[in-house]
Amino acid sequence: MVNTPTQEYGLKELQLETTFGGFGVETAGEIPMIGLTDFDNRREEITDQLWRAATDVGFFQLVNHGLPTEEIHRAFRLSEAFFELPSEQKAAFPLKKGLNAGWEFMSQVRPSTRTADQKESFQITLPHMDDLWPNQTVVPEFQRVMLDFEYRAWQIGMQVLSCFAERLGFERDFFTEAHDRCQPDYQSTLRLLHYLPMPENEPDASLWRAGAHTDFDCLSMVFQQEGQGGLQVSPGKDAEGAGDNRVWHSVIPHDGVITCNVGDMLMRWSDDQLKSTLHRVRMPKPGEYRGPRYSLAFFCQANKEVMIQGPAGKYAPISAADYLLQRIQANFAEKAKP
Repeated sequence: MVNTPTQEYGLKELQLETTFGGFGVETAGEIPMIGLTDFDNRREEITDQLWRAATDVGFFQLVNHGLPTEEIHRAFRLSEAFFELPSEQKAAFPLKKGLNAGWEFMSQVRPSTRTADQKESFQITLPHMDDLWPNQTVVPEFQRVMLDFEYRAWQIGMQVLSCFAERLGFERDFFTEAHDRCQPDYQSTLRLLHYLPMPENEPDASLWRAGAHTDFDCLSMVFQQEGQGGLQVSPGKDAEGAGDNRVWHSVIPHDGVITCNVGDMLMRWSDDQLKSTLHRVRMPKPGEYRGPRYSLAFFCQANKEVMIQGPAGKYAPISAADYLLQRIQANFAEKAKP
């Protein structure tokens, strides 16, 4: 059965997301791979590749991006160490309401599924991390490594967004200034994710590790570990109309590769020239790896006071704070609605 949109959510992006719950059809497919080697001298070539990928597919993968694989592995090891803590210890760092900082367990409910994602996460949003860092005796080096990783991911994200800025007719540093790490209203987020191990019996068909959704930021950057699959993309320029016939491609995880996608915030900012792409993390099938799955995601989200409006003015201006708050409130709930 194809879900139909409701008026339950204020943003059109959220109304559309209620139609994405079907399993769809899985097929083989490739995600464009873009190398950032010699970025300054190859800027025009890289911009062409990014624009084509972001308008045709909406997803792309970055290689030769300058973040060493060993540093990515170190961040994964510390993320796993945090999630291995007893629940009562993790509960000392609770998610701060409306601020996207802290730990949550199975509290994210997608409009597409109305069931809780089978995962836990720890959000790092710099201005709101007071009292949220585990100390050296709990997870040694956690704060130092994650702050460095956040900064390195931000740098790569701003490189990519600078290419989109110029193609849209903005100044090269337009999005860098909109994501200023030094400001108290900075709200880009590094998210550590732990998808729960699955039992050997056939899982409940209504459950997802992460239900189908589009991201609500400008740019998402996901780091995966080899052998821990499940991320799937429904590529193409238009998300509407496919229903349960939607086609899904699996994104095979590789060490050192950053999987990126355009989010709703950038889609709106581009007057819909760049398309936010639907994706999900499905449950393992029989015979597939069923152990825990970890990923690291960096979300480039404009500072709260920045006003979002595209060069053609297709949509009324909205502050990044108001936009993000509506999306967070729609995706986090104590329980799924009946």
